Amino acid sequence: MRRANATRLYYALQILLSMPTWVVMAVYLVQELHLSPLQLVLMGTAMEGAVFLFEIPTGVVADTYSRRLSLIVGYVGMGVTWMLVGVVYAPWLIIAFWGLWGLSYTFTSGAEQAWIADEVGADKVGRVFLKGARIGYVGSVLGLFLQVGVGIFSLRAGVIVGGALTVLAGLICLLVMPETGFRRKPRGERGSALGELRTTAATGARYAWAAPVILLLVGVQLFMGMSAEAFDRLKEAHFLRDVGLPGVGNLDPVVWFGIFWLVGLALGFVATGWLIKRFEQRGRRVVTSSLFTLTAMEMVAMLVFALTGSTWLAIASLLGVFFARDLAGPLYTVWLNEQIKDSSVRATVLSISGQANAIGQAGGGPVLGAIGNVWGIRAALAVGGLVIAPALALYGRAIAHEGREPELEELPATSP
Repeated sequence: MRRANATRLYYALQILLSMPTWVVMAVYLVQELHLSPLQLVLMGTAMEGAVFLFEIPTGVVADTYSRRLSLIVGYVGMGVTWMLVGVVYAPWLIIAFWGLWGLSYTFTSGAEQAWIADEVGADKVGRVFLKGARIGYVGSVLGLFLQVGVGIFSLRAGVIVGGALTVLAGLICLLVMPETGFRRKPRGERGSALGELRTTAATGARYAWAAPVILLLVGVQLFMGMSAEAFDRLKEAHFLRDVGLPGVGNLDPVVWFGIFWLVGLALGFVATGWLIKRFEQRGRRVVTSSLFTLTAMEMVAMLVFALTGSTWLAIASLLGVFFARDLAGPLYTVWLNEQIKDSSVRATVLSISGQANAIGQAGGGPVLGAIGNVWGIRAALAVGGLVIAPALALYGRAIAHEGREPELEELPATSP
């Protein structure tokens, strides 16, 4: 079968992979399966634990054997486990399947970015990342309406449809995904399977350790992961318990949260289009300056969200966090990819960054949760916002390197 154009396929995948929505899954778990708060938290713990354990090993697989194979395994695994959550009832099985979903996700983390960077070239992939992020907003809206429409008649069916979309992405990759930029070592140069994996892992780790900007960006992910847990888990509770929702129209809280999400998507879609134009005009300079500004904006918005008593100001700051995160994500990927000059370790280095985020979430989440139990949700959210400050300092150090490795000066010749 004829292989697809890599860029077009990447954009199509961004639509498909953005369509499964957590909204229907969350309602299904609470309303039909009656999972307790502890069981819901354990789902997240199982997923983050799997990401922590397997992020780097699966990145090594992508660098050693095939990015295409890694993506097919990941997409099919994510879709199947999502669908299985929709057909089982036992909480322990749901938690286990969500851990398997996290394992499947690690096969795609790093491999997806490494694949498209190799296919279109590292010098051209920045615009592809930004445009892909914008196209993903379209998929999110389409997926929301599709799954909610199905979920009105059956929440279980709505969940299964979400998983089927991800399986479809894996099958499309199996049939038409090209892989021309990645070259596995010739058979005669390869050692044992375990030896190849070990060599790739060691090479990737040494590469990241020797590159100051990559180390700084990995450190940023550690702090951003720590900060994210408080906001992601407590934002709805903050509205319901501390701030309140608007009294306009007597809408159900679920409807309000859906409206917030849709408005955030619309803002991100428009802003990403503007960002693409700036990137085309100014190149890589817009990446570093915009990323620093957006991270500072996220910190300020989180602090305002935590401390304000005004419902409308809380909504504005919530949208500010959504806006900053949505734009910062692809910019971070562009910057990190620029630092990886050796394609053979690209997926491994990207996975190291992903693991740093998982470590931050796993380590910071319980601490911020304990702060919330003792001093309240506002305190946990405020501390989560302040945790971004070290990330800003690391970005500042990275910008001092001008976002790239400084060139080594030629050493003077030694006299006889």
